Amino acid sequence: MHQSEFSKGLRAGLSIGIGYFPVALTFGLLAKTGGLSLLEATAMSIFVFAGAAQYISLSLLAHAVDPFMIVVNTFIVNIRHFLMSASLNEKMHPAPKPVKAAVAFGVTDETFSVIATSKEDKVTSAHAFGVIAVAYGSWVGFTAAGHLIGDILPPFLQAAMSIALYALFVALLVPSMKGSRKVVLLAAASAILSCIFYYTELLPTGWSILVSTLIAAIAIELLYVKTGRSPVPPFEKEGI
Repeated sequence: MHQSEFSKGLRAGLSIGIGYFPVALTFGLLAKTGGLSLLEATAMSIFVFAGAAQYISLSLLAHAVDPFMIVVNTFIVNIRHFLMSASLNEKMHPAPKPVKAAVAFGVTDETFSVIATSKEDKVTSAHAFGVIAVAYGSWVGFTAAGHLIGDILPPFLQAAMSIALYALFVALLVPSMKGSRKVVLLAAASAILSCIFYYTELLPTGWSILVSTLIAAIAIELLYVKTGRSPVPPFEKEGI
């Protein structure tokens, strides 16, 4: 593993590690109040490593849902990772399958965003491992910390931390939208479709996210192909 590339990845992933602090801490707190032991909560973060899926799992466990249904819901919520992994496969340098499998395990919305938006045309596995190492260590470590501090935090702070996951997604989305009409249109279309599916109860939450993302991505791509537009404004191509 090339040390300099790994170090670059560590620096690039630092923002994720900091952003995971309130989210993972909150998960640890909720896991404890939901009846999970420190070992169980930490093990879920170690082996699952998927924020949204873990939060949903806590809710399902609290309602004593059948384990098979928990697995199915987790699969539906995380099915977008297939698309993200396929996209990263094109972005990264060729690597042995075990290395690709390790990178795929570390793919989350945040690590995908950081790796995929790298200024380099191709990203090395070492760089990806650096990003993932910070994110993974932060998520697991702060999950355990959240469980350990238990009910020490005041109720109002615990309630405020519940929105941390959404704030993190917004913080990652906004920089990608800057100067790119295509990303703005994609984000807007996905949000509108997801709201329609959610409030009309046409689809459950997991499916509404997946279907709205796919429809928006295909529609926006077809729009740009049909109109012959460039997804990058001319001033960005000129380096201005």
